[in-house]
Amino acid sequence: MPDRPTSQRPTPSRQAPNRPVPAHLLDQAASAKRDPISRREFLAQASSFGASTAAAYAALGLPAPAQAEEPTAPTTDTLVRIQMTVRDLRDPRTYDWFQAANVSRGWLEYLVSYENNGTFRGQLLESWEISDDGARYVLNLRPGVRWNDGSAFTPADVIRNIERWCERDAPGNSMAGRFAVLVDPASGRMRTGAVAETGAHQVTLSLPRPDISLIAGMADYPAAIVPEGFDPATMLETPIGTGPYLPEVVEPGLRATLVRNEGHTWWNAGNGAWMQRIEFIDTGTDPSAALAAAQGGEIDMTHTIQDPFIDAFGALDGWDQNEIDTAATIVIRPNQLAEVDGQQPYKDARVRRALQLAVSNEVVLELGYGNRGAVAENHHIAPLHPEYAPLPAPRYDPDAARALMAEAGMADFEHDLISLDDGWRRDTCDAVAALLADAGIKVRRTILPGPDYWDGWASFPYSSTDWGHRPLGVQTYALAYRTGEAWNEFGWSHAAFDAKLEQALATLDIEARRELMAQLQTMVQDAGVTVQPYWRRLYNHTRTGLQGGAHHIGFEIRPAELRWA
Repeated sequence: MPDRPTSQRPTPSRQAPNRPVPAHLLDQAASAKRDPISRREFLAQASSFGASTAAAYAALGLPAPAQAEEPTAPTTDTLVRIQMTVRDLRDPRTYDWFQAANVSRGWLEYLVSYENNGTFRGQLLESWEISDDGARYVLNLRPGVRWNDGSAFTPADVIRNIERWCERDAPGNSMAGRFAVLVDPASGRMRTGAVAETGAHQVTLSLPRPDISLIAGMADYPAAIVPEGFDPATMLETPIGTGPYLPEVVEPGLRATLVRNEGHTWWNAGNGAWMQRIEFIDTGTDPSAALAAAQGGEIDMTHTIQDPFIDAFGALDGWDQNEIDTAATIVIRPNQLAEVDGQQPYKDARVRRALQLAVSNEVVLELGYGNRGAVAENHHIAPLHPEYAPLPAPRYDPDAARALMAEAGMADFEHDLISLDDGWRRDTCDAVAALLADAGIKVRRTILPGPDYWDGWASFPYSSTDWGHRPLGVQTYALAYRTGEAWNEFGWSHAAFDAKLEQALATLDIEARRELMAQLQTMVQDAGVTVQPYWRRLYNHTRTGLQGGAHHIGFEIRPAELRWA
């Protein structure tokens, strides 16, 4: 589906060089001028290869997006209060929730950011270049960046962070999946000689094979840049980072507060960090509590809001509604490795396909998410992904589902569908369970409170999990569907899929990659890996006059960009 406009506008930042569009992408610009979907594909491709936003838009014959006007310097009592789930903070490379990163983003910054229009923007990197074959990355650090302890940000810091990301055996380290091309299979560590300092402000990555996804990986929320000697146990006691804020308090489930670090000369001073205090207020999983907080004047912004409270928030006086179409979604997935009463019921592809055949994605979108999105195809690649390949709609056939379950000897097996106890996830799973029951498949529902659900989300035999938007489809597959990855909650392992995915990651030509993706998407569908019913349109609300807080496509809240008009 085409992009929907939002009021999200980038904060002005020091201008990076006007880097040209690589020559091998110029042909794509011609067709992209005529089609909004192709336009987004081109912007993502061109910016990931290092082209500046201005150059990418110019290749399309379009003006670059307008920058927000520079506001005046904030007063000392500037405050914004944000409704958001407050999670515990740990090593960022192990983050599995956006909300944790939204707090640590105050002082732990990123090399690159991903924008709502599909482009990538340099943060701690001023610019980057990728060779035409995609096997050599030159990263140019932004001059003048300093850690808040006064030390300079150097190439050694970048190399050390990439080295940490490549530690395959670090528990929960999903960054190893994003940077798998740099991981030595024998040692589970960064390949010797693959990353080197090549200048006073430059790092060069020499890959053993092309990989188009590394810039997107650097922009993902577990990729926060941490200092030398970083210790997750003391990250709040000694919060060393390059960003303009410091944590005052972090109480999971209750609140978190960032305060502007007046003693730190931030690299982007004068172009951000307008708020003196940023308070995150956890109102729990019931959206009615967030609505009551807004009505009572206790908050100025919501992180994200779902039905049935979207319209209620939209009707509030003095508030603005922001919305954006995304590749955020939910999966209702059987875990192929899980044991139930001494057997592995979901190892049998017939059982998994039966669960798919029994479910109408259209009905689940309507009952579970109020039709605020688009129907998906059970393969987790969205029309917003540059390499998406359209496939036939999933087959809905309850009779065939019942017969296939019986053929697998599972007609009398009762499936326990587990979900979090909140609105849209609970409603979506209720709709799936009702459809399974209508097809004659035995099912019960287990609804868990947040702490119990979050403790076991990756290992439940049959449950739902929500997934955020990722810039590239190959990135999603590398994170969630490749054999052995930390976030592969499906327990799926398919050698042919892994090999084809590696080929897709190395394919620069968008049409050639789309052909490979059609094969990969079909593999996921045919194996019945998951019911992935819809793509989410996301909503949040901001008090009129608050800028920089419209819903980000990847659930990001950027403390330095918030400001009162």
